[in-house]
Amino acid sequence: MSGRQIQVVPYDPQWVVTFAQEQQRLLACIGSNALRIDHIGSTSVPGLIAKPVIDMLVEVTDLDALDQSTPALQALGYEARGEYGIPGRRYFCKGGAQRTHHLHAYARGDNHLLRHRRFRDYLIAHPKVMAEYAQVKHAAVLQSNGRSSLYQALKEDFIARHEALSLAWHGS
Repeated sequence: MSGRQIQVVPYDPQWVVTFAQEQQRLLACIGSNALRIDHIGSTSVPGLIAKPVIDMLVEVTDLDALDQSTPALQALGYEARGEYGIPGRRYFCKGGAQRTHHLHAYARGDNHLLRHRRFRDYLIAHPKVMAEYAQVKHAAVLQSNGRSSLYQALKEDFIARHEALSLAWHGS
């Protein structure tokens, strides 16, 4: 993963269409275990620069049942990565080194579901914060020389601060 090169590109309205198409494939694959599939991450925020990778959040009734869907997800091109550093998550990626999709799955009620959704909604509702995040992302790409792990680390403080603000904002 750390060898993967990161680049950000201008917002593309096609990302919404790409998400909707993949959402239908995932629903057919996961079935009634999928309670909800959301478009998250920077490609879900109109106007925000982003890595051209569609991030999706799947809320399931049962992670064990989702694990049983792994062969079907692999048939769609997804690579299963297990929890991948976050207990209670199932993480899948698609596209190999030229990543096209990330799939983050959690059981109903997991706090990470709320965190991802609120951060997205907060950025959409606060254009000035979204613009600041775009600057942070652009600077992180330059400072990291496109290295994935360093790019992520350079964004951590901004994300942590604004995730906390997004939870407070939504509660108000």
